[in-house]
Amino acid sequence: MNLSIIAAFAYGILAVVGGIIGYIQARSRVSLLSGSISGLLLILAAYVQLQGQTWGSILAVLVTSVLVVVFAFRLAKTRKFMPAGLMTILGVLALAVMVKQIVAN
Repeated sequence: MNLSIIAAFAYGILAVVGGIIGYIQARSRVSLLSGSISGLLLILAAYVQLQGQTWGSILAVLVTSVLVVVFAFRLAKTRKFMPAGLMTILGVLALAVMVKQIVAN
């Protein structure tokens, strides 16, 4: 198992958990839905990569890129580090690991 798979899986879990926390704290159905969908897509991408299919890497990069942009805009708007700042930083790190793995292959 390579680091790209771990990054996709971990960021996917964080997205799902973040969506659930957003729903619990603010009753935000949008947080629950978007966190669940994006998180499950990342977990699916990690699983597909484990099966040896390269499109899983592409899916992980696309979903992570979208999340980084969304969270960066949210951080700029709210100026609150939690959760937007944390998810932006972790997303950029995960994205760097994923892209490095794609370039290395």
